[in-house]
Amino acid sequence: MAACPRGCSPAVRLCQRLNRLKTLEEDMMATSLKRCLSTLDLTLLGVGGMVGSGLYVLTGTVAKDIVGPAIVISFLFAGVASLLAAFCYAEFGARIPKTGSAYMFTYVSVGEIWAFLIGWNVILENMIGGAAVARAWSGYLDSIFNHAIQNFTETHIMQWNVPFLAHYPDVLAAGILIVASFFISFGVQVSSYLNHIFSTISMVVIAFILVFGFMLAEPANWSQKEGGFAPFGLSGILAGSATCFYAFVGFDVIASSSEEAKNPQKAVPIATAIALALAATAYILVSTVLTLMVPWHTLDPNSALADAFFRRGYSWAGVVVAVGSICAMNTVLLCNLFSLPRIVYAMAEDGLFFSIFARVNPITKVPVNAILVFGILMATMALVFDLEALVQFLSIGTLLAYTFVAASIIVLRFQPVKTSSKGTASTSPNPNPEPSPSPAPSESQTITEDSGELKQYESFSDKLQLVERQSTGERRGVGQLKACWEPYLGRLVGDCEPGEVVAVCVLTLIVSSVSLCAVLEFGTKQLQLPLWSFTTLLVIFSLAFVLSLALIWIHEPQTNSKTFQVPLVPLTPGASILINVFLMMKLSALTWIRFTVWIVVGLFVYFGYGIWHSKEGMRELQPKDMAARYVVLPSGSLVETVQSVQPDGQVEHISPSTDPTAEEYAGKR
Repeated sequence: MAACPRGCSPAVRLCQRLNRLKTLEEDMMATSLKRCLSTLDLTLLGVGGMVGSGLYVLTGTVAKDIVGPAIVISFLFAGVASLLAAFCYAEFGARIPKTGSAYMFTYVSVGEIWAFLIGWNVILENMIGGAAVARAWSGYLDSIFNHAIQNFTETHIMQWNVPFLAHYPDVLAAGILIVASFFISFGVQVSSYLNHIFSTISMVVIAFILVFGFMLAEPANWSQKEGGFAPFGLSGILAGSATCFYAFVGFDVIASSSEEAKNPQKAVPIATAIALALAATAYILVSTVLTLMVPWHTLDPNSALADAFFRRGYSWAGVVVAVGSICAMNTVLLCNLFSLPRIVYAMAEDGLFFSIFARVNPITKVPVNAILVFGILMATMALVFDLEALVQFLSIGTLLAYTFVAASIIVLRFQPVKTSSKGTASTSPNPNPEPSPSPAPSESQTITEDSGELKQYESFSDKLQLVERQSTGERRGVGQLKACWEPYLGRLVGDCEPGEVVAVCVLTLIVSSVSLCAVLEFGTKQLQLPLWSFTTLLVIFSLAFVLSLALIWIHEPQTNSKTFQVPLVPLTPGASILINVFLMMKLSALTWIRFTVWIVVGLFVYFGYGIWHSKEGMRELQPKDMAARYVVLPSGSLVETVQSVQPDGQVEHISPSTDPTAEEYAGKR
């Protein structure tokens, strides 16, 4: 984004500060953390984050109350929908191997305040998620001992009847979080080893469930006598898919760990694909076994698998299932406690959150302060709060993050690559100068050759490539209108800066998605729209969505990336945005109220601390280096100019000099 010149209004300057982008270092592999995670480590982290208590609880609940045996199809649809979001995370994790996940991806493509709000919501999501899993872990273990722990606590310690608070302090849940935080603070390798152990046990138990379960399977349980395969029809399958979608939440821990991966360019996409495939396979096969062992309408929603084995006469198998469930919950706890401090660390490292959390232990190479402080906060939540009413809040933060990451993929794919070293001559005495951000497109080039105005390019090679493209009709620059569409749409969008039309289309894409899903969800119920109005709105917003995708597609994308890229852009991220928005529309009004309150608290933190300590803001105040640029005169000759970019964004002309290579090239022309 170009700096604001003198005389612009304070509102414009504030807007530019809020939407400034993060400047990435030239060496993307440089980090104060320890790069030691292999592809196997990342894969098991992803599997541990996705295959948790949902495998043992969610399957029974969805099968009995929502969809029946067709839960198999629901998990298949949910897995495909999750794959769209996983593709986006995989590209960013490989392209930008920095910790922070959705926060970091939003910061480099959308803007600072949006990145802060995404990170702020992900922090709360991880805290509530970890506390909820700890309470579920405690409750599951307590049920094995016939609720002896709960009875002892209520009798000998305390109990209370306060809204939003638990009936008794769950000391066991708080204790497991403190212990887990203690182990994670020893370093990433210790966390990885623990995850390996619990994930291996969990997968062995899943294999036991599948083998033994298929031996006990009775195909008659899918017959019409028991209600058939899809007793709730297509609507039930789709409703089940919306619920099953949340079972795959957790793969983002792979992208969060990319700064600690040995080879993130290869490991992150491979680990994401394998982890999601394993998780989807486990959910589909376990659901198949469960609904074949016993009739779906007789399932126990609280402990479906253990109860199914008990009813078939194998009560001892319930113990094996209990061990697998506890190990699966342990992996989810580890993933929450692993990713949360790293998001906090990334925000603190950028100056948007308190700097104490940016400190990395020189021995363990992990942000110990963030791990211990937020581990204690998570334990406190698990100790005193009744989290059942807050669990639904988890989904809105996740879906919002998925939406912004998908939008960021489109923006970056059609944005010209900006480098800080190409075509610049530094005059700073600092031996290790800060890489200066490259100017905005409006500063680096002006396409007005016929009008007799000057044309500027960042380097001489850029001019050579552009002249070659103009003379041979080859592929145009990234973010510009494709040459084949120039005769038809050139006058309409041809004069826009590279990537500008795409950015507007992405905004239109999101707005049309929200409008379309709102009409679908509320049009015939709450709004009670007549049929003609309902149909008209659907057609208008659907056309806006499709036209936005089409306008994005007719621009030139980046194709020379050496890392993994999402296929079928903008269709894949566009479909992901639509699915995420649709699922958000299905959330309750109370969830949106909680979300709004948390956003307001986050804005107080940002405007009270983050905006004043942002490192990008401090970078803007530093004097810029000298820059060499090549100016094309109307006559066709080429001269080199040296310019000094002032802190306020104005450019001061220093001295022109004739470039011999330029003169030689001009002579050939």
